[in-house]
Amino acid sequence: MTCPVCSQQMQFAFTAKVLRKYPADYEVCGHCGFLRAQDPHWLDEAYSKAIAAADTGLLARNYSIARQLAGALYWAANERGQGPYLDTAGGYGVLTRLMRDLGFNFYWADKYCENLLAPGFNYRTELGPCRVVTAMEVLEHLSDPAAFIEDTLSSSGAETMFFTTELYDGPPPDPGTWWYYAFGTGQHIGFFQKRTLEVLGSRLGLGLTSANGIHALSRATISQRRLALATGRWASHFGPWWIRRQLGSNTINDHESLLRDPARFQEQLVP
Repeated sequence: MTCPVCSQQMQFAFTAKVLRKYPADYEVCGHCGFLRAQDPHWLDEAYSKAIAAADTGLLARNYSIARQLAGALYWAANERGQGPYLDTAGGYGVLTRLMRDLGFNFYWADKYCENLLAPGFNYRTELGPCRVVTAMEVLEHLSDPAAFIEDTLSSSGAETMFFTTELYDGPPPDPGTWWYYAFGTGQHIGFFQKRTLEVLGSRLGLGLTSANGIHALSRATISQRRLALATGRWASHFGPWWIRRQLGSNTINDHESLLRDPARFQEQLVP
């Protein structure tokens, strides 16, 4: 098979059991390190619910990401909240709501999931091009990440994408030792090394900056040092409070806006 990231030949890596019943072959690219399930025929079953029931870390993960992302946007990307910003593949709307609470003008989009926590803030093209788009815990669900990134940036008008995905080093981790494979849910089908992301960026004309689990692909220059400081332990702990004070939270304004326009409560899915 040909690697969708760099077009080089992929090689067999290992076989594992997915959803506790389907033998699945995984292949890896020796050039860029992209690792993926060869033929994920089980995806319809895996996505019978858009969010896997076993994803017990959903809220804790979004809370942690929001704190890091606030610093990344404010200090590394020099954003001051006006946006608009788009959380693509935004799930139930958890991150969109959290970022709006912190003062960033975030909107939501997801083709497959219901917007439960940020209704009324679905992204619409009338809002204009986005300053930044985010894709948190998304790329590992894709067999062709390059096409997704290219399409997302093009449709949103953004020049920068912040995203998260766990990276591996060296040869593919043994199937019994890396939790991120998530064989039990069957939803994770693509895995990356840092050089995979570098090759992706080069192919799309984007520079890669990565620190503390937060990655950015951008046509603009994002300082590695600033991103590392802004997403570090202490900045992520104290920074969101300070940023919220500077920007002003949208929590009350959103509440009043939705009360004035009840029809916005009915917004759910973006076609």
